[in-house]
Amino acid sequence: MSDFLIIGGGVIGMMTALQLADAGQQVTLVERGECGKEASWAGGGIVSPLYPWRYDAAISQLSRWSEGVYPSLALRLLEETGIDPEYRQKGLLYLNVDDAGKALEWARQLGKPLERVAADFVHAKEPGVAMAGDSALWMPTLGSVRNPRLAKALKARLAAMPQVTLREQCDVSGFIHEAGKREGSVEGVMTSQGALKAGRIVVCGGAWAAQLLAQLDVHLPVRPVKGQMIAYQATKGLLQRVVLKDGRYIIPRADGLLLVGSTLEEAGFDKTTDEAALASLKQSAEAILPALKRCPVANQWAGLRPGSPEGIPFIGALHEWPNVFVNAGHYRNGLVLAPASTHLLVDQLLGREPLIAPAPYQPNPERLTQA
Repeated sequence: MSDFLIIGGGVIGMMTALQLADAGQQVTLVERGECGKEASWAGGGIVSPLYPWRYDAAISQLSRWSEGVYPSLALRLLEETGIDPEYRQKGLLYLNVDDAGKALEWARQLGKPLERVAADFVHAKEPGVAMAGDSALWMPTLGSVRNPRLAKALKARLAAMPQVTLREQCDVSGFIHEAGKREGSVEGVMTSQGALKAGRIVVCGGAWAAQLLAQLDVHLPVRPVKGQMIAYQATKGLLQRVVLKDGRYIIPRADGLLLVGSTLEEAGFDKTTDEAALASLKQSAEAILPALKRCPVANQWAGLRPGSPEGIPFIGALHEWPNVFVNAGHYRNGLVLAPASTHLLVDQLLGREPLIAPAPYQPNPERLTQA
């Protein structure tokens, strides 16, 4: 029997397993499909909320800490696995920002390097970008990671750790607990590969977390929010930095691939793509970088974000089932918040002094009722 059983093999679940294994714990991770192939694969990999000054302080606390972790995490995984997560820190250009004053005040309060820049500055950094006005905002410290490779590296590292058991294609069908009891201790889970038991259960099921916890009569307000993206195959160097305009972004990869995202759709668990989204994303991308009109769209895909009230994740033990923990509901910022949110949960699991105050994230009855 493992010390911990983690349900969900996305970035949140895998980083939780890595930290627990680093601390000497025996961990079993179960994933209904293949590790890292849901929202963790489908996103863009910007290591910041898109407009960080517009978010609740609870999200800002997690994102600030996580931002500083990615350079060392990427280096660690590269050295341990030979897989490069491609962390790039080349900054972000914000075009057409209608609340620039609020953004600059936020940056001053936090000591973040954010400045207003003119069109000539933008053109010097990114000659191909079409300016929407005579000024923009520039954050030089912002980075991005190639999330599919990050997930691949995490999986490879976990597979090599003797304390970790990975079970993919392993669908959880129910929880094992004393019959007739609506609260108390959970002994394990029933899966398509048989019963699995552990001292503590951690639900990191992303958009599926609410479905899982409903089996314990816990009503977690997490829902799937569909996001479609496209990628252009462009010439290397056509764009060097992340550029954001009117909520849409272009993210460059080292090999010339340019990711464009993303839509926001309330469509349940549907992950199909469509022509309307393709046209909308192309229009946004080509308005930012007109040269893309001459580049082919290499791919189009969709992922399901775990939407939650105000985007604040639920992190901690369930009131009714004290040995069942949850880390879900990160909405658009799962990868952004993953290092901090998993560290915060592992602090609670191992009885350590928490990284930050855990109260805003607790899945307590009051928060679930308010949601």
